[in-house]
Formats: sequence, C-alpha cells, structure tokens
Amino acid sequence: MNSEKVITAPSGYLALLLFFLLGGAASYFFVTENPVSGAIITVVDIVLVLCGLIVVNPNESRVLILFGNYMGTVKSGGFYWVNPFTVKKKVSLRAFNLNGQQLKVNDSVGNPIEIAAVIVWQVKETAKAVFAVENYLQYVNIQSEAAVRHLANSYPYDHIEDETASITLRGGAEEVSHMLEQELNERLERAGIEVVEARISHLAYAPEIAQAMLQRQQASAIIAARRLIVEGAVGMVEMALNKMAEKNIVELDEERKAAMVSNLLVVLCGERAVSPVVNTGTLYH
Repeated sequence: MNSEKVITAPSGYLALLLFFLLGGAASYFFVTENPVSGAIITVVDIVLVLCGLIVVNPNESRVLILFGNYMGTVKSGGFYWVNPFTVKKKVSLRAFNLNGQQLKVNDSVGNPIEIAAVIVWQVKETAKAVFAVENYLQYVNIQSEAAVRHLANSYPYDHIEDETASITLRGGAEEVSHMLEQELNERLERAGIEVVEARISHLAYAPEIAQAMLQRQQASAIIAARRLIVEGAVGMVEMALNKMAEKNIVELDEERKAAMVSNLLVVLCGERAVSPVVNTGTLYH
C-alpha cells in the first residue's frame, strides 16, 4: 500500500456531458408526470456522475481510497471523473518552507548554543505520505528538529573549542548544510518526502556564555595577530642584517647587532608609533 501507483483517470468533460444529458432526461420524466423515474435518474446522476468529478490543480494530487484499499494517485492537473465512492485525499506537491524555531542544545564539546535551520521540502511519493505516517506535516516538523539537534551534538561550534576538528558548525557552512540535508532525506524517506535544501539560519552561543566566548575569541584573535606581527618583524630584521652584511655598509659586533635587533623589534612590534633618537656621536657613545 505504501508504493505509489500513478493512474490516469477518465476525462471529466465526458462525465459532465453525461450529467447534463441525465439531468435533461430527469426533467423530461418530471414534466411527463413520471416523477419516480425522474427521481431515480436524478439520484443516479448526482451520486454516480456528479460526485465522481474532481479538479486537480497544477502541482497537486489526489490519493484515491476505495473501501480501505489504495486505488492510485492522480498527479496530472486537469478535470477528471473517478469512482464516486472513493475517498479523494488532496496532497500538495508544491515545495514547502519550514523555518525551524531556535533550539538550545549542546555542541560536541558541551557548550550550550542556539541553532535553527530553514528547510525546503516537498512530497515525492503520495502513498507514503498518506499511509506510512499519521500526519506528514507534523512528522516533518518533529524529524527536522531531531536532525538539527543531532547535527549540533556532532560538531563543535568553532575551532576555539576543538582545534583538531576538521568541520565546525561555524566554519563549515557548506559541509554542515550538506550533512543536514542528507540526514533529513534519510529520516523523511519513510514519509515519501524529499528535502530540496537545508541550511542553518541561526547559530550563536547561548546567552549565559556568549560574553565569555566573545572575550575568548577576541583574545585568540589578538594572539594570532601578535604572532603574525612578530614573525614579520623577525623576517624584516633578518633581511636588514643580511643586506647590511651583503653590501658591506657597516660592520657590527655581536653587541651592536643585538642592540639593533632589540630596537627594530621594539619599533616593528610596538602598538604605538615610536619617537626615534638620533645618535650624533660615534657608534659607541
């Protein structure tokens, strides 16, 4: 029953023509004072013909159920006639947007974070959507929340918490979205639903640790910047000494080289501009 069976229903225009013909016949019998025949034709006309007419809009479908048996699904848009005794369940094939609510969960290293996702999904197999789950709309909401929670628990928020992590929630946006989409497709396949796109729409530390984590990030950024400045300054000092020795501009003993290196590092690594002191005497006074 969960396997979708797409059917092509007869045209509804022929059934509509039959409806008007039977209606004319019923009117004739009423006029000729044969109301019993007219009443029978009217009942047959309404029950068997009119009740079987359906309109299927574009990107919609009708799941037909006859006395508890799945008869098939009409997916093509148009005007049709089907068995009037079937239950005709409308299932939309359009894409839906699910703007998930913000969830408070712990990442893989235990930090509380807030996370939310936007998911675009649509029904692919109507039989599974109707028969495999109780309510496929509610099923999508619950399984999407479970998938987002599982994703948040599987990776750290950033490399600051786990420097060895290859993927983080903050730094690996494309990889995280791909894995979320893959997990959702696995979870929602039971209901015949395909996830078109899934992306993280909100990601932040929980309020109780947000300020502390911000200070930690700032400190890490300052350390990284200082490391870069020092590496650049050492390279410039080395280049200056090599150029002076190469061009034989001046010969410095080890003590003067050390003083020169110290002065250059102070100038290059200092946060504020320095005021140079010009030596008008000899090199040693």
